[in-house]
Amino acid sequence: MTGSKFSFQLDCPVPKFDFDMITLGHGSGGLLTHRLLDAGVFTVFDNDYLREAHDGAYLDLQGKTAFTTDSFVVSPILFPGGNIGELAVNGTVNDVAMCGGIPKFLSLSFILEEGLKMDTFSTILQGVQNACLAAGVQIVTGDTKVVEKGKGDQVFINTTGLGPVHTKANIHMSRVRPGDVVITSGLVATHGIAIMSVREGLEFETVLLSDTTNLNGLVMELLDAFGEDIHFFRDPTRGGVASALNEVTKSIKVGIDLDQRSIPMEEGVEGACEMLGLDPLYVANEGILITIVQREKSDAILHLMRSHEKGKNASIIGEVTEEHPGQVVIRSTIGGRRVVQMLAGEQLPRIC
Repeated sequence: MTGSKFSFQLDCPVPKFDFDMITLGHGSGGLLTHRLLDAGVFTVFDNDYLREAHDGAYLDLQGKTAFTTDSFVVSPILFPGGNIGELAVNGTVNDVAMCGGIPKFLSLSFILEEGLKMDTFSTILQGVQNACLAAGVQIVTGDTKVVEKGKGDQVFINTTGLGPVHTKANIHMSRVRPGDVVITSGLVATHGIAIMSVREGLEFETVLLSDTTNLNGLVMELLDAFGEDIHFFRDPTRGGVASALNEVTKSIKVGIDLDQRSIPMEEGVEGACEMLGLDPLYVANEGILITIVQREKSDAILHLMRSHEKGKNASIIGEVTEEHPGQVVIRSTIGGRRVVQMLAGEQLPRIC
């Protein structure tokens, strides 16, 4: 976006709007709505499904299907390393992948606030399309609404995603067993601290970028190679790693032991957490996954993850145990142990 504090790579067609900002008329369903959609949404996301111009989309689906929906209200909407549009696509793609699904189709719905600048909306649209191209998914239907100024926060996005389940996927929390190994695919707490640094005007020695990205390619390679040996996937977004693992321990009454020394983290993120008094285990992530796998295959799984661009910083961070059922316990760098509870309240508001 010209004049923006951040720069974005724009690879898809640039919308040509003949107006400078969103007005209430763009949500009327009349001429202005059609001009907005024709000049922007349909031009950028052009495909056979959208050209049908239905209120929905006809999809030919066979077999077991993974299906998810999510809403995105991040503030600020443009941030280092991405924007709300990319975040919406990546978050939904990853949710499908965490079910063992192969993401194919997305719906995309905008709630726009009156007064939103069109160059900002253009940046978001292109962020959506770049993320779709990178993940191999298509926008096939959607909706656009406009609310009065002061009734929103520039833009909210809802996305729904679906796709067939991988034939080797058997991803169920109930398959987690004592002795299983917990692996993270990358550096923790990066997204949340990147958002916080912009929102609070914090400056660090290095520029912190959101880790938002798609993980479906990494997931598919893992399922192709190991299938039944992978018991659980989760992307630790809101609530971070701590809340994701607490869901497991509290649902199936096992314990999880973590080793703080094994948790990978960017040096700048670690320093920021210390300065702000934040526990990185509770900070949101948007570009990593947690997987729980059979111990006998854990080294081979870790090797595969590290050979993939999206898993190059993968690390074994803990294991499932029969001890302390219902609790996640972490061993500190100096050898002490403490219980890691599920996040209570909202540590970092408006993070995704």
